[in-house]
Amino acid sequence: MPWVECVPNFSEGQRPDVVDAIRAAVASVEGAHVLDASSDPDHHRSVLTFIAPPDRVGEAAFRAVRAASRLIDLDQHQGQHPRIGAADVVPFIPLRGVTMAACVQIARELGDRVARELDLPVYLYEEAALRPERRNLAYVRRDHYETLKNTIETDPDRAPDFGPSRLGKAGAVAIGARGPLIAFNAFLDTANVQIAVEIARAIRESGGGLPHLKALGLLVGGQAQVSMNVVDYRRTSLFAIMQRLRAEASRHGVAVVGAELIGLIPQAALIDAALTFLQLPPETRNRLLEQRVGLATGDYAELRFE
Repeated sequence: MPWVECVPNFSEGQRPDVVDAIRAAVASVEGAHVLDASSDPDHHRSVLTFIAPPDRVGEAAFRAVRAASRLIDLDQHQGQHPRIGAADVVPFIPLRGVTMAACVQIARELGDRVARELDLPVYLYEEAALRPERRNLAYVRRDHYETLKNTIETDPDRAPDFGPSRLGKAGAVAIGARGPLIAFNAFLDTANVQIAVEIARAIRESGGGLPHLKALGLLVGGQAQVSMNVVDYRRTSLFAIMQRLRAEASRHGVAVVGAELIGLIPQAALIDAALTFLQLPPETRNRLLEQRVGLATGDYAELRFE
């Protein structure tokens, strides 16, 4: 059966009842399955992961955006993470039996509907972008909500792809289509956020660091954090990222003391990191016991040994 993954990000991480309402909105669509919900009170942000058939995923995403736009007031919102809207980012990812072109179509149709029915400005990004410069989400979101309230009305470059050139309390929505992305954060043994900022600048692609890596330096719970998005783990592995991160941290006299995953992660990304660390050849991935059992029986569940 074909599946599309959707990983919308919402500007709410402190009120579980609001996140639950958005989650319920997705689950109200037949065929949609919520796989995960991650909330961070410091980032004041939640990430929902759900899957649905191609003909239902747009409806589920629309209901989530509608719920968020009614329940979240950005004039009352303060968080560490950049954002332009209550339903800040809504990406579609071809998971199984679906093309990227189909996800682009879903994203553009959703953008048009959100603008028409919810009266929200919509920016299309990544593969769904209508303007080349808007492929990069960082470019789309370079003006945060407070700044965008002015520039969307005065700067033609900030005019949305769909919807009004003005912001209400629900802000704008960035809707796109992309490949799998891994979001994770690394914590440093310091409260000096400037060190995290400098490390992030050094390791991310835009600063001349690793390709397919985005990074920000933030202060979360009194601890410096390097917040990262791995745009393509197949080209820049988690192992390579952590090696570079630790080297930069050491150069600043600090250490990486832990990390956290936001949302879900493809199994292959973890296996690749483990194989690289253990210096095992790539073909070792075909010798996983669970995989062989699954191929033989159709049951891919994790094996648990007592």
